Amino acid sequence: MSIALVILAAGKGTRMNSDLPKVLHPIAHAPMLAHAMRAGAALAPARTVIVAGHGAEAVTQAARAVEEDVRVVVQETQQGTAHAAAQARAALEGFEGEVVVLYADTPFISADTLDRMIAARAAHDLVILGFHAADPARYGRLVMEGDSLARIVEYKDATEAERAIAFCNSGLLACDATTLFELIDAVGNDNASGEYYLTDVVEIARARGLSATAIACDEAETLGINSRADLAAAEAVFQARARAALMEDGVTLTAPETVHLAWDTVIGRDTAIEPNVVFGPGVTVESGALIRAFSHLEGCHVSRGAVVGPYARLRPGAELAEDCRIGNFVEIKNAVLDQGAKVNHLSYIGDAEIGARANIGAGTITCNYDGVMKHRTVVGSDAFIGSDTMLVAPVSVGAGAMTATGSVITRDVEPEALALARAPQVNKPGRARKMFEMLKARKARRAREAG
Repeated sequence: MSIALVILAAGKGTRMNSDLPKVLHPIAHAPMLAHAMRAGAALAPARTVIVAGHGAEAVTQAARAVEEDVRVVVQETQQGTAHAAAQARAALEGFEGEVVVLYADTPFISADTLDRMIAARAAHDLVILGFHAADPARYGRLVMEGDSLARIVEYKDATEAERAIAFCNSGLLACDATTLFELIDAVGNDNASGEYYLTDVVEIARARGLSATAIACDEAETLGINSRADLAAAEAVFQARARAALMEDGVTLTAPETVHLAWDTVIGRDTAIEPNVVFGPGVTVESGALIRAFSHLEGCHVSRGAVVGPYARLRPGAELAEDCRIGNFVEIKNAVLDQGAKVNHLSYIGDAEIGARANIGAGTITCNYDGVMKHRTVVGSDAFIGSDTMLVAPVSVGAGAMTATGSVITRDVEPEALALARAPQVNKPGRARKMFEMLKARKARRAREAG
């Protein structure tokens, strides 16, 4: 069966009070649009059409970052959900399969729910997704007659009996392409808002002798995002689900509620995550690693048996091989560390290659930026970099070589050599006392002048 997705993403999101289009506000470091696209991707759609409006250029860019060949159409003026869905017609020209309409601001629909919607199409012309609300509030109500959906009633138009119904409309629907656009063509805007509502297709379908039904999903799947408070609630939902999934897959989270994950975080089983760890986008951690407390990881890869932290930062391009050790207050950026390499304390390693079993002493810095260009540092296997070494790139330290503590290394060090690069120490007897007297006199003079 061929399936097309139409994702409505044209809303401005006035209640967000933001210059950013609503659907680009992030959940777990990815725009909510990306979450909706990933949810729909479970159907393996033949075509995906995004209906953009406010901030269309930015929405297009975000959509194509997720799926390069996605089709984006623009709703120039927002005239309701049916009008928005109608904009997808040209992009679906010639398509004869199923169309599933999703909303970019309802990003948590599960694959199982979408599969059940498609399955229900075998017996009905139109399928609506509903949910049983704990607090129906002002949601539209789904009025059922057996397994048939009679109509969708907006709260403001509902009778007291209809308002007592807890089966509510999510807005999502499934229908074959030809029928859907025929129904949309018949939708009018004779209502208080003067807009074309997609919910009207149910009554139109019934009037034409077509069958409609509604299936139910968990209310949490239909969480819509219209405000900053909703966004925070959505973040909490995502994090709770992602943490639970990791633990189910064999990852240890010492204090789950303190670990924050990105939408694409991948962590292998038997890895342990200590409290207060943050995963930005693009992180893969292999099985059996240990991520210690208060560490921050983004755009990096951590191999089996590696230990990171506490208080470590892995920035984009950090690649740790098996059994590496990254300790407290260490920052790694765009650097590859080979098997068993150690950077245990208070160091910055950027734009570098660190060989197997090399030991980087406390306070080491790769001086990789000259103000214009980035330069690379290479440290060979089994090398020992003494504490407080400045490695001024481009520079290399050979295998088995050593640098003396406090050295500033500006030239390559051959394998197994010892490099010393520090000025000789000179002691001046009595000079400290004279310096203190001079400085105190200067300070007193300045105080008098200021008074």
